[in-house]
Amino acid sequence: MSDTEHLTTGSPKPVFPDDGILKLYSMRFCPYAHRVHLVLDAKKIPYHSIYINLREKPEWFPQVSSSSKVPALELVAEPKNSVLIESLIICDYLDEKYPEVAPLYPKDPLKKAQEKILVVRFDQFINAFYKLVLHDNPASLGDTDLYAGLETYEEELKQRGTEFFGGTAPGMLDYMIWPWCERFSALKFSFGDHFDLSPERFGTLLKWRDLMLKDRAVKCFYLDGKIHAKYMASRRAGTADYNMLYHAAKRARLE
Repeated sequence: MSDTEHLTTGSPKPVFPDDGILKLYSMRFCPYAHRVHLVLDAKKIPYHSIYINLREKPEWFPQVSSSSKVPALELVAEPKNSVLIESLIICDYLDEKYPEVAPLYPKDPLKKAQEKILVVRFDQFINAFYKLVLHDNPASLGDTDLYAGLETYEEELKQRGTEFFGGTAPGMLDYMIWPWCERFSALKFSFGDHFDLSPERFGTLLKWRDLMLKDRAVKCFYLDGKIHAKYMASRRAGTADYNMLYHAAKRARLE
């Protein structure tokens, strides 16, 4: 959960102490930004989170993120406070910059390259996932197999015979695909149980999902299916409620 407000048009740029700690510009419900939170938390790297309203961005935000998108990671200890964008680039940088704690890629160059291919191929499922969650009536999509993109990962994990793609602990591939796997549980709250994964078809991935839920980094940023479903409903309605958690926390403090 997070009780941090998303900054919007007119919000001043936050000021932090000169503490050398990374600054992550994020959005609480963005799965791409979620990737970076997972890697930072897995490696136990301190960072400040700054949440951005992506519909009404602060005027100063394009000066931070050259794409005007999240995630954007400000490297305050580097010359001119260099800023990295794009989730995969940021995560690869963090793994190389901080190799001492929880190295996330295989050391072998070939295996590392093959792992990166699997990360990129996951875009097939991501595209299908958004067809589901952003559609008012997914049943009208017909007989299209929207889960086909997951079969590669079901078979890959089955062949590896390990608990995680990373072996005995989550690796980069685990963390790069997790944000969408976490959000998948929202579909049953939005559209019914028949959109859940089939145990017969995806039994290995379902066991993996249960194990991932016990991971410390996953727990740090986890939201359950009901919360994701509520945010997705607001997005489908064209009124994305970025501050849903902030307002809920504020009400709780007043009670």
